[in-house]
Amino acid sequence: MRGLIQRVSHARVDVNGESVGSIDRGLLLLLGVEARDDRESADKLLHKVLHYRVFGDEQGRMNLNVQQAGGGLLIVSQFTLVADTARGLRPSFSRGASPAQAEELYDYFVGRARAQFSPVETGIFAADMQVSLSNDGPVTFLLET
Repeated sequence: MRGLIQRVSHARVDVNGESVGSIDRGLLLLLGVEARDDRESADKLLHKVLHYRVFGDEQGRMNLNVQQAGGGLLIVSQFTLVADTARGLRPSFSRGASPAQAEELYDYFVGRARAQFSPVETGIFAADMQVSLSNDGPVTFLLET
């Protein structure tokens, strides 16, 4: 499972011209599910996302996680994160989970996130989404399990 986190001052996801999820200060998480992933993978990644220290403390050092910083979490499914780009000029998605498996793990991840943290906003799984954000820093990390 791969998660690309971006520290944002605000982020929003629109579907068909309507906002379906938005946060102010916090983390935008783009979430990709691989065929080998399971609920244990999801739990490990969620722990990393919620505890990864990317927000500044009083001295400006990245010592605070999203919970300590009082931020929000916007979760957006993005299957292209699991693409194999090592060869050629066209991505391969052979490592990706099937749509049914990916949706089940995405829903599980979102449910666990909401049980442990607030606020949590989301996009819509497999929808054509437009994501807008203001990357704060910029600060971006790829987390993997």
